[in-house]
Amino acid sequence: MGSISDNVKYILDSVAEAAVKAGRKPEDIAVVAASKMNSAERVREAIAAGIKICGENRVQEMEEKLKEGAYSGAELHFIGHLQRNKVKNVTGKCALIQSVDSGELMGLISKRASGLGIVQDVLIEVNVGDEDSKSGVQVFRAEELAAKAADFPGLRVKGLMCIPPFDADAKKTQNYFQTMYNLFIDIKAKKYDNVSMNILSMGMSGDFRQAIAEGADMVRVGTGIFGMRQYHK
Repeated sequence: MGSISDNVKYILDSVAEAAVKAGRKPEDIAVVAASKMNSAERVREAIAAGIKICGENRVQEMEEKLKEGAYSGAELHFIGHLQRNKVKNVTGKCALIQSVDSGELMGLISKRASGLGIVQDVLIEVNVGDEDSKSGVQVFRAEELAAKAADFPGLRVKGLMCIPPFDADAKKTQNYFQTMYNLFIDIKAKKYDNVSMNILSMGMSGDFRQAIAEGADMVRVGTGIFGMRQYHK
């Protein structure tokens, strides 16, 4: 891996190339730098190199980096599993919460946002591989959840997010992405209140090119920008 600056350039160029290959405009594909377990200094380096959106998985880590001004000059998204008791710590601090997977969570976010006098943008996370180990609403329940957004004026559903199974081969991953795109289009066509379906967030460091080919307009890249995460016991 090169420097963060070099990695950002490579990722942005690769995303643009994948977009053109798919017959799309590079500027229509957003790159989220998944900055879990990276310092505020490293996040600032990525932003200086051209990253416009940062995504965090952990509430406490996000709050610490906010205090350090890590995201200055970039939009902040929450991309990890959001626990009910952490809603107050995230709502209003992030431009987009990408991991809403229940009506209960929608209600808590809406209540918190309304109390702040804002409307919080969210994505519905879909457990496209139906994995017990992952959060997200099941594919066949996603439309039902989208329809519930009409009951919660404190939020807006802007689209869908997914994380396919990590051990899926290229063909299975393609099928998962196609399932998500079809679901995205189906829900968009229903024109539910409070639902716009402008964002399909799917694809990470290892499969973002494939995701773009299948319709993603937002990809989340961590390792490709920051290198392998260093996990400590």
